[in-house]
Amino acid sequence: MIASHYAEPVGRRLAAAATVRYGPSADSDPVETVEPGEAFCMLDDSLGWAWGYVGADRRVGYLPSETLAKD
Repeated sequence: MIASHYAEPVGRRLAAAATVRYGPSADSDPVETVEPGEAFCMLDDSLGWAWGYVGADRRVGYLPSETLAKD
């Protein structure tokens, strides 16, 4: 498979604790909880949900955009 381009992650920090979820919904299963100040590598942000990865093991998921610090 050939990808036409790859997203470059944008570094963000959590302004508030948040639960990273498998899908962009509060009803989606949780991946893990992240604390304020933790780094989040954002790949996309749309419709109020940021998608990216977090932690040393790069767990992928969604979290509410409003929990990210405004840089």
